[in-house]
Amino acid sequence: MSAYLFATFVAFILNFALIFPFIHLLYRIKMQRRVQTTKDAFNNTTPIFDRLHNHKQGTPVGGGILVIVTTVLLYAAFLIAAFIFKKPMQANYPAFGSEIKIILFTFIGFALLGVYDDLSKMFRWEQTHFFGLRLRHKLILETILALVASYWLFMELKIDIMHVPFFGVYNLGWWYIPFATFVIVAFSNAVNITDGLDGLSSGVLMIALVAYWAIARSIIDMPTALFVGIWLGGLVAFLYFNIYPARIMLGDSGALSFGATFAVIGLVLGKAFALPMIGGVFVLEITTSLLQLLSKKFRKKKLFKVAPFHLYLQNRGWEEPKIVMRLWLLAILFALCGLMVAFM
Repeated sequence: MSAYLFATFVAFILNFALIFPFIHLLYRIKMQRRVQTTKDAFNNTTPIFDRLHNHKQGTPVGGGILVIVTTVLLYAAFLIAAFIFKKPMQANYPAFGSEIKIILFTFIGFALLGVYDDLSKMFRWEQTHFFGLRLRHKLILETILALVASYWLFMELKIDIMHVPFFGVYNLGWWYIPFATFVIVAFSNAVNITDGLDGLSSGVLMIALVAYWAIARSIIDMPTALFVGIWLGGLVAFLYFNIYPARIMLGDSGALSFGATFAVIGLVLGKAFALPMIGGVFVLEITTSLLQLLSKKFRKKKLFKVAPFHLYLQNRGWEEPKIVMRLWLLAILFALCGLMVAFM
């Protein structure tokens, strides 16, 4: 156990040391948030969102890139060290390499999509026909990446069941692939939607990852526990600079990658039913956004004054740190409920 905590500590120190020059680099290449006219899925402007968030203009965007790069490099280094020094690493699956491959593919694949999306926003590529990445195009690419990960989960790790406490185990067969794809895409966008206030998505994710680490340790899935520990260390270092007022933002590169990987790890751990509970704040955020969009589409009027949930509270006059702190507390309650369900 001490080795995994050491990995978390190393990840924290490395990210904390590198984030200072990384922020300066983002300033130099002008990777900063710009004043923009935000639009929803139906191409309608969102003036309330723009009014409440335009003060963040100039803040560097892309903090997730640093966490992703350091996590991947440190994970590889610790795996190689374990191999060289012949330290056995127990896993729940015979396909030891496949488990690692699926997690890293999701982590890096969604990150690359997010990097492109960040660049298109920063440098106004979305205003051109060639470079622009529309919402439907992004969803298609997300679905393709999620399908690949889901197919590997089903074919290589042989995961095709879901345990529902008090009701038993259900074999989904081939239906597991579309189910897992939906979960991965949903959480990828849920974390992205939640990433609207300083420290909100990264803090909620930190709490959820602690729950994941506890689950991975309890079932002795060491490759996943090691990855979560390293990721957690980097995330804590990032959060130090992301809390209000943020000196750096996560960006789509981090949000899309972190959300998708969060879902994949939940599936790898075999805790699909506990997944939406542990990530309950993310579910709340994307559900309010979805209900708002459906209401505007079919009822031709808004269900809420504004969505998602954190924006609704902000529009009601709640201060940003107050919203973030209380949603962190809610995330702790969700994580405890998820752990209770996971261990049933």
